[in-house]
This record gives sequence, C-alpha cells and structure tokens, in this order.
Amino acid sequence: MIIKVNSEMTILYWNIGKEIKENILNYEKAEYGGAVIENLSKRLTINYGRGYSKRNLFKMLKFYEYFSDFEILPTLSAKLSWSHFVEIIQIEDEIKRKFYITMCINENWSVRTLRERISSALFERTVISKMPEKTIINDLQLLDKENKMTTDLFFRDPYILDFLDLKDTYSEKDLENAIISELERFLLEMGNDFAFLGRQKRITIDGEDYYMDLLFYHRKMKRLVVIELKLDKFKPEYKGQVELYLKWLDKYEKAEGEESPIAIILCASKNDMMAELLELGNSGIHVAQYLTEYVPKEQLEQKLFDSIERAKIQLEQRANL
Repeated sequence: MIIKVNSEMTILYWNIGKEIKENILNYEKAEYGGAVIENLSKRLTINYGRGYSKRNLFKMLKFYEYFSDFEILPTLSAKLSWSHFVEIIQIEDEIKRKFYITMCINENWSVRTLRERISSALFERTVISKMPEKTIINDLQLLDKENKMTTDLFFRDPYILDFLDLKDTYSEKDLENAIISELERFLLEMGNDFAFLGRQKRITIDGEDYYMDLLFYHRKMKRLVVIELKLDKFKPEYKGQVELYLKWLDKYEKAEGEESPIAIILCASKNDMMAELLELGNSGIHVAQYLTEYVPKEQLEQKLFDSIERAKIQLEQRANL
C-alpha cells in the first residue's frame, strides 16, 4: 500500500513538472519563469495545501527534465521514493545519475544511505568511473538486468574508513581490530552484498603457516574476497604475497559455480604507475588507499576528478597506439 501511494505521488509530481515545462514555461529554461512558478505555487498551496512551495515545484520541473521518458517512470517509482529522487536530481551528470539509481535499487539503499553515498563521492571512487562511458553503461545494465556485478563496479579507491576512530599511531592489528569492531559500518562502505567470513585465516604451504588478514564473500560476484591491510605505501612484494593467497583459495576453497577469488590490498598510500606496471588487474588484485580521517567533500571530489581525467587520457592514448 505504501509503495503504491509513493509511486502515485511520484508520478503526480512528474506530471506537474511536465505541465510546468510544456504549458506554463513553453519549454523555456526554468530561470526565466521564476515569477510564474511562484504564482503557481501560491495557487496550488491555497487549493491543495502544503507541498507545493516554489522550491518543490522547481524540483518537480527538474525531475521531469531528467526523466522525461514516461515509460521508465512506473518501474522506477515502484522502487524509489520521491525522497530518493529529490537526492538524485541534484546530480547534473546523467551517467552519475544512472550509477546511483542502479546501485540504490540493487542494494536497496535508504534515502539516508543514498545521501551518504553521494556525499562520499562513491561514483568517483569506483574503478568504473575511470572507464569509457559505453563501458559504464554496459556494466550498469548488466547489474540491472542480469543481477551481475563487475569488479569495476565493486572496487573503490580510496576507501573511507573515518568511522574507525583510529588515533595518530596504530598498528595493522589495531586497524584490523577496529574494522571488526565496526564491521557493520565497514560492510556498508564495501557494499551490501559483502559477507564477512573470517579474520587471520590460516593456510599452510610446505609446512609454513600464512595468515590472510580478512576474508569476505561477495554474493553477486560469487567470489571470495581477500583484504590485506598495510600501514605503509604499497610495495611490489605485496603482490606476490597476495597472489599466493588467491592461488591457494582458488585451488582449495573455491566452491562449484564460483568465480576465481579476488583481493584488495588496502594501503596508507600507493603509486598508480607502479600498480599499472605490475599489471595487478590481471592477477585479480586491486590496490587502494584507505582514509581514516575525514576529508572535506570538495577536496575529495577535486582529487578524484583529477584522477578520473588522468585515467581517461591514458585510456585514449592506449587506444591510439
């Protein structure tokens, strides 16, 4: 019942936005019709009560402009509330909107979670944001239509772990303990399909014991995921260590129907060129920085934007070789 009411309300607001755009503004830009919309707001408020402020009418107008194809509206409005759309229409870039809509539906985010994901620049932190637009759309469609997630949608950099409340000096064991202590929030940062399996998993090779820091399972990707924690900058030898874990898991732990295990090496810092030269992606290994302190949104977004632009330039250069 609640879903039906929500859907009907969303469609009503879409129709109001359509009416404003087509018959009141005559397809002119919204800023040219401020006075007209203000008068409309007063009339609607008198006749129908609260909810039709000038600000809300502008939201309805933008909603119609961004989602002008009515055919997709019933499906979206059945899965997302008007409050979800209010957050989404603040995003000007169409690809980013598609990303957040797909992820929101796929992981069943609340409005609060959606707001937090946007605020933490989740799209810019995923590997997919550095890919060509066609690749992004294909991966989103794969998730939307076939419920299959690619590693590019899953892997992020950096990971925001400011909720761990770590002091200035801490060890790898402190970092691991903090993650276990705040496991629920850590899983939210990693994604809803992430399931915790264990810590310090021991494997024995030629009589010598090795220990994986954290072991998880991703349900949609159907893969085991190793997370290795490092307090320093990424070093080439970390690749060999984690490759050993992945080969062991692939041989002894991978269940029938599962994909090969993957790994994330979380480091205090990293060198993108080194990671590229080591061809870590071919090994199923992703290296990412983790942040244990709050970073202002504007500063984080600018840093990520620069990183995305560099990555796209490199992709173009490779394509032209």
